[in-house]
Amino acid sequence: MIPAAFDYVRASSLAQAIELLRDNPDGAKLLAGGHTLLPALKLRLASPELLIDIGGISEIKGIEVGETHVKIGALTTHAELLASEPLNQIFPVFREAANVLADPQVRNRGTIGGSLANADPAADWPAVVLALRAEIEIAGAAGRRTVPAEDFFVDIFTTALEPDEVLAAIRIPRPKPGTRYTYRKIRHPASGFAVVGVAAGVQMQGDIVADVSIGITGAANHAFVGRAASDFLIGKALSQDNIGEAAKMVGDITECLSDRYAPAEYRADLIRIELGRALLALSS
Repeated sequence: MIPAAFDYVRASSLAQAIELLRDNPDGAKLLAGGHTLLPALKLRLASPELLIDIGGISEIKGIEVGETHVKIGALTTHAELLASEPLNQIFPVFREAANVLADPQVRNRGTIGGSLANADPAADWPAVVLALRAEIEIAGAAGRRTVPAEDFFVDIFTTALEPDEVLAAIRIPRPKPGTRYTYRKIRHPASGFAVVGVAAGVQMQGDIVADVSIGITGAANHAFVGRAASDFLIGKALSQDNIGEAAKMVGDITECLSDRYAPAEYRADLIRIELGRALLALSS
């Protein structure tokens, strides 16, 4: 439980962190909340030559509520997302998700940017940002760029980030009138991670579905969009039969992870059940 030797730098700015990453492309790791990295260091699952602490960089902290978008700095903690009244007046799903995320210790130190950049296949926030159709703002040596959340998660613990880039912020378009969101998950009893987690948003025009967005985590090697269900539901009533058919579509086509706790067939069933429950809750 003793990490290998490494150098440590506490970056004072985003520019300095990027420069350090550029100069150490293969041997540097970023430290934000540290809830994944520190245990990995102790177990020597990770052995970076340089640890870059970005926890004090104020320019990538905080929540900005604008007329068209909400911008969340990458270093915003789970607890700050839970407590923000301006954010949760617009997107109550943040409070809903943060309430079932880990425990108070993790919520007080862990950050949304760290969770997204780590891309744990069972993390909660990836499903939420997918359902919200967020954009990930990335800063690097070549400047800034944005990536749709749908394209950000590539594989298990793998994202669209390049070695010299830092996840700087999450940009979320304000919801259209009549849009509601929810998040549900089956929580692993030991770790608190999602065995399966489902975030969903529905916009209704009268009794007809005008738009649907679905993000799913825990089930596959990375969080993904439930496009088949969305395409099926648009233009239809949000009836129990239609909800059941949409949920079945996603469960049937997902190549699920399998482990001793939850085999692939069980996770596929959980997708169908939890997506069905999420959509049913949004129908009432």
